[in-house]
Amino acid sequence: MARTDVPLSILDLAIIDRDGSAGDAFSASVTLAQRAEAQGFRRVWYAEHHNMASIASSATSVLIAHVAAQTTSIRLGAGGIMLPNHSPLVIAEQFGTLATLHPDRIDLGLGRAPGSDQTTMRALRRSAVAAERFPDDVLELQGYLSETSRVRGVTAVPGTGTQVPIYILGSSMFGAQLAAALGLPYAIASHFAPQSLEAAVATYRSEFRAPDADAQPFVIAAVNLIVADDDDRAQHEFEAVRRARVKRMLTGGPTMSDDAMDEFLASPEGRQLSEMMKHRAVGTPERAANEIRDFAQLADADEVMVVPAGLNAASRLTSVSRVADAWRRGNRSGSAP
Repeated sequence: MARTDVPLSILDLAIIDRDGSAGDAFSASVTLAQRAEAQGFRRVWYAEHHNMASIASSATSVLIAHVAAQTTSIRLGAGGIMLPNHSPLVIAEQFGTLATLHPDRIDLGLGRAPGSDQTTMRALRRSAVAAERFPDDVLELQGYLSETSRVRGVTAVPGTGTQVPIYILGSSMFGAQLAAALGLPYAIASHFAPQSLEAAVATYRSEFRAPDADAQPFVIAAVNLIVADDDDRAQHEFEAVRRARVKRMLTGGPTMSDDAMDEFLASPEGRQLSEMMKHRAVGTPERAANEIRDFAQLADADEVMVVPAGLNAASRLTSVSRVADAWRRGNRSGSAP
């Protein structure tokens, strides 16, 4: 039976639409968060990406601050900060500042990928072995946000005592095992890495080590979302989005003809890239809501994070609004998404 009691949240990629600007993307992010707040979504997260022409959330903590100042109650956070790109102290100060300005509203999801390609990684001055320190860096960051720093004589100001909730992000078994070992919530990037979903969640739950008597495993799983007036229209938009994403991942992709794209998508590599968006809720509002419920059951998720994937900001806003209404109608309790 599909689950009906799972809250919904949003991952906003702060997409720069074709013929749009970063400023347009930021305005759209504010509007999306305000709409999500009005409709009862639990949280909105933003991801750290670099050197990507279509994503404007590179300065993630700054974007969170901007949106938080124009909303009042919805939780906002990073999904995530790529911790090996930064010192734990700097991230503790940034998110300690956010939590001080906006109490009980800030989340901190942490990942270990560079959030871009190898050339950009070097431009970030990131060490090639930085990812190997990720578990220790998470613990150091936890200390700065608690009452007890792990580095003698160093405290985060602001930051100390804010207890900003930390989530471990992952797209493979590593993140699931680390989150379990540290007794932290786990968010899996199943919207672009579907292959590890079920095994990673099962491993996380079976290996979870509670740091205290109240701690319980908690899983957030992400699913792509497109809602339209009818299923055919939604599916047509989804195919256009999927092809656009594949093009962005390919050298020379933007100039690829439709025939060449069709030929590539028929190849083993093309099918693999195309399957990155396997987990999706696409269709009318009712169909999308039902597919989210089925996905929550498949993922054994405590919360589902929808990733609006429409071709433009208006489409993404419509998808969020309409699925929220359908979600409420379909829930037995009639509660917020």
